[in-house]
Amino acid sequence: MWLELQIFGFRALWSPYYFLFVLLLAAFYFYITGPGRKKGTERPSGAQQFMFYSGMLLLYIVKGSPVDLLGHIMFTAHMTQMAIYYLLFPILVIKGLPTWIWEKVFATKGIKSILHLLTRPLISLLLFNALFSMYHMPVIFDYAKSSELAHAVITTAILFVAFCMWISVFPPLERLDRLSPILKIGFIFANGVLITPACGLIIFAGSPLYETYSEAGAWMQAMTLCVPADVLNGISSNLNGPNYFTTMPLIEDQQLGGIIMKVTQEIIFGAIIAYIFFSWFNKERDTIDPLPNQLQTDS
Repeated sequence: MWLELQIFGFRALWSPYYFLFVLLLAAFYFYITGPGRKKGTERPSGAQQFMFYSGMLLLYIVKGSPVDLLGHIMFTAHMTQMAIYYLLFPILVIKGLPTWIWEKVFATKGIKSILHLLTRPLISLLLFNALFSMYHMPVIFDYAKSSELAHAVITTAILFVAFCMWISVFPPLERLDRLSPILKIGFIFANGVLITPACGLIIFAGSPLYETYSEAGAWMQAMTLCVPADVLNGISSNLNGPNYFTTMPLIEDQQLGGIIMKVTQEIIFGAIIAYIFFSWFNKERDTIDPLPNQLQTDS
């Protein structure tokens, strides 16, 4: 498949402008947390810096590398994108930003009330899963893929509420830590339950759901989101749909995409539950009063 993808050219495959955008985000983070930070503010730890820069790398991989182009050709690649973009990338950014940056964000006039509302656990949980499920309804999905503006607005809105959702689990400020460890585990379980219907609809559908991948005209329109118009016009006569690049039947590609989304979600959620549980366990262990024989030994 890689050789066939070369016909789209370097800009479509590697998105140099998006790479520059991600590079500028990383440079801005380096400056405001390093040479440009105000006195009295702490520099991010090594772990925080690693998480943030890893998040930037992940962002480029899913939105700027050939993975993004593949997401417009194979539904499997699209769902892989979604799993990483919404379920992993926000966590790395939240954990990578120092507390004083979050203080500034949540003190910003005009949005602080909105942020405090949308980061409430129940609201963020329902809103994220509702938007994610609605996005994958065939009518909305095909519409989003037909318009660059609609695609940008919808995917950015879902990413925003994904951040709000993960803030409930990894609160960057003490006042946002509204859930106990056991409730955070329940929150993750609820996420897994609410996202299941969307995945189930995709996995068990008896026919292709999305014209974006099954109709040549709709597919060509979707390709304009990631391929320059001059390149696409030059090669359009040779293309009749995604089947030019893959021999996988549409229905199998669709089912595999749903399975990958569900499995990836389970892996990420399982890892987070384990992290929360062991952090909670270690904290409780450290607060247990010493046994009498330990007191005598210490004396």
